[in-house]
This record gives sequence, C-alpha cells and structure tokens, in this order.
Amino acid sequence: MKTQNFTLTVSTIILGGLVGISSLLLSLFLNLIEKLFLHFNETTLHPIATGGSGVARLISVVIGGLLASIIWWFLRTKVTPPATIEQGLGGRNMPAIQTFFHVVTQIFYVGTGGSVGRELAPREAGAMIAQKWQQLLTKSRLTQLSEADTRLLMAAAAGAGFAGVYNAPLTGMFFCVEVLYRKVSIRTVSVSLAMSILSTLVSTSFRGTAPYYLVPHSGFSAAFLPITVLIAVLSGLLGALFRKAFKWAGRSKPQNWQMLWQLPVASLATGLISMNFPQIMGNGRALAQFSLNATNRQLLIILLLGGAAKYLITVFVIRAGAFGGTLTPSVAIGASLGALIGILLLPISHLPVWQSALVGGCSLLAASQQAPLMALFMIFEVCHLNSMALIPLGIGVAISITVSKAILNHL
Repeated sequence: MKTQNFTLTVSTIILGGLVGISSLLLSLFLNLIEKLFLHFNETTLHPIATGGSGVARLISVVIGGLLASIIWWFLRTKVTPPATIEQGLGGRNMPAIQTFFHVVTQIFYVGTGGSVGRELAPREAGAMIAQKWQQLLTKSRLTQLSEADTRLLMAAAAGAGFAGVYNAPLTGMFFCVEVLYRKVSIRTVSVSLAMSILSTLVSTSFRGTAPYYLVPHSGFSAAFLPITVLIAVLSGLLGALFRKAFKWAGRSKPQNWQMLWQLPVASLATGLISMNFPQIMGNGRALAQFSLNATNRQLLIILLLGGAAKYLITVFVIRAGAFGGTLTPSVAIGASLGALIGILLLPISHLPVWQSALVGGCSLLAASQQAPLMALFMIFEVCHLNSMALIPLGIGVAISITVSKAILNHL
C-alpha cells in the first residue's frame, strides 16, 4: 500500500509537469495557426480575428475544414481510430500517434476559425500521456498501479490539460472528480488538484497569467438577484437543448467519405457568416467577450443572431465530422443570452450589462455540461473574479441545473 501511494505521488508530480508542457505547446501551436491563417495575435484585449478581410477569414476556415476533414477521415477509416477519454478510462488503448494527430488537428481547425472548443484537445492529450505513463510503469515491472489509481491519473491528467490551457486549476480538479471520475474523496481531490496546479504553473511560466475573459471589477448588488433568476431559468432551458443537440451531433457524425464534403460545407457556412460577424469563429471567446462588452440597445439583434448562429454552427460543425469541445461555445451562447436580457432590462434595472452576460455564460455552461461546480469555478478562475461573485453565479448555476435536469428528464 505504501509503495502504491509513493508511486501515485511520484506519478502525479511527473504527469503534472508533462501535461503542463503539452498544454503549453498546444497553446503556442494555436497562436501560430491564428497568425498564419487569420493574421492576428489573440489576446485578452483582442480576441477577435479582425486582422484580415472577410474573404481572408472565409478562405482560412474553408482551408481548415478541408484539411481537417481529410485527416479525420484517414484517422477514422484507414488506421486504428483514436479512443475517446471515456473509452480510455474504460481500458481501451489510446494509440499515441493517432491521438497526437487527432489532438493537433482539433487545435488546427479551431485556429483557422472552426466553431468548436479548443479544450477537448489538451484533455485528450493529458489522458493519453497518463495512460502511456502507466503502461511504462507496467512494462518496467518496477511497480504497478491499481486499476482505480490508473483511472484516477488519467482523469486527473485530462483535467490538468484543461487547467494548463486556461490557467484554471480548480476547474481542472472539478472536471476530473465531477465529470470524468465522478468520485469525490481526499485521494481524488488531492491527486487531481495537485496535478492541475503543477500543469498550470508549467504552462503559465511561459504564457503568463492574464484573464481569459476581461470583465470590470465592480461588485454585484442585491438588486441583481431577480435578474439572475430570470437568466438562470432561460439558460437552463437553452443549456438542456444545447446538450441534447451536441450529443446528437456527436452520435450522428459521418464515419466514412461523407465527412470529406460535409465538414468543408459546414466550414463554408462558418466562413460566410464570419465575413460580416467574425465573432462566430473559433471556440467562442470572441463572442463571449463581445457580449461582456455590449451595452447599446442597437446590439440587441446582433446578440440574438450571434448567439443563435453560434448555437447552430457549432452543432452543424460537430454533426459534419469535427471534433472539439463544447464548454467555451456554451459560455459564448449563454453570455449572448445574458447580455440580451441585461440590455432589455437596463432602463429599469440600471445595472451593468456585463454581469448579466457573465451569469448567462456560467449558467448555460453548467446546464449544457451538467457540471455545476466545474462551470462555477471555471468562470470564477478565467475571469479573475472576487469571492463575492460566487453568490450570484452560484445561484444562477443552481437554478439552471435544476431547470435543465427537469427538461432533460422529459426529453
């Protein structure tokens, strides 16, 4: 038992460093692709690809869709297909070469403007690295981890991959224990939190610690709570529908040559919208920040159409064969909804619209992922909020989860 605990501790430290390096390299690769294809350097102050013309954005995402469809078609039909994180946790081998190309292609597609989240790639990379580490230990015959600890390390490494990309160690821990491993104990929390912290430290040592979404630091007032309830109810409804939609899209994506034309068509649709609305591109950061900055009533139609377009395009792209996350697209859709409500109520409430957008993003994320703690602390960490923000965000998450569960149970 002592030997296993020692091995688990050493493995946690080593994997934290390796996953942090992996997350850092994927982040740098994303920045490189954005510079080459979209001619812009993504930062907190400048998250929107406006460096080139609308035609340049169209060409970028179409090329990205074409190349990604070819690589994913080859990986799905010509070699042993890469395993998902859930399959890896179930004991299926995650082949290193196929997983590497699968992960890199996800980042490439997002970097060219594809409408999926970037967070799935570092999670898959982390899980694969943890599995290969366990296989190395078994082959060396020096020591062997139990099946439970092997699964824990893989789930923790997946969470640490997310933490390293978004500078969010608490979120990485909650993703492990709430979404993947689904067991809360001193052991699971200690391993996953330590690994996520190490991954974040390694990644931020080069990339810095700037917030992912830029929000003001003004406090939330008690008068905002009724608006929180309204936004949370609507976010729970839309979040449940989005969850059903992207689950359906993931199950229905083509497994043969049809991916070679369906994904480019979906990318073409993304590109055509991006010519006049570049916020539709990428993982949703641009749309979320646009919503957080919105205050003008003239933006109501843009917020409505932008949120609806992000919803439809993300589902369309996944259905057409793309692989990627749905966390940050959920934040973007929810932020659009929240900003829309905040602007409509502004003449009555006189409250900051960004607060409505933030609650919307957090609440819809919780509903779409069915992970309240992960959603709550993700928004808390990536926005660098103070602790008082946990009150309205927590209320919003609790209500949206309750509403979404009721809806999902009847669909």
